Amino acid sequence: MPIQCQIVTQDKLLFEGPADIVIAPGAEGEMGILPNHSPLLTTLDFGVLRVKYEGVEQAFVIAGGFLEVRPDVVTVLADVGERVDEIDEARARAARERAEELLKKGPPADKDEFLAIESALRRSKLRLEGARRYGRVRQRPRMAESDEES
Repeated sequence: MPIQCQIVTQDKLLFEGPADIVIAPGAEGEMGILPNHSPLLTTLDFGVLRVKYEGVEQAFVIAGGFLEVRPDVVTVLADVGERVDEIDEARARAARERAEELLKKGPPADKDEFLAIESALRRSKLRLEGARRYGRVRQRPRMAESDEES
């Protein structure tokens, strides 16, 4: 029996549906959540969150947040999130280049501005890596009828 999964950001619902496993970038490392998992509340790091159900994997780039697990429900409250298959790679590359150029000029005097630029660079690199690794929906190959009979 699958676990229900909901992935939300501040402004939208990214995913809602059943999952055989949810693989999340926890602050202490990657973690896998299966149905009937013990209750858990943890922080999330920047990374790719994957949801697998019946051989189909969907991937989401997230930048921090929280994960709550109950035996039959996983809820992800992501600070920032995006479906990997919706990433605009050209826009992500442009954001990475802008951030790199700003940092080449030297660190800004304002610490908050520096942290914002550094965060933008990290997010753009994550988006590009997520699109490169998980850009296509991955599906377990199904056996042909002739293969199943042998």
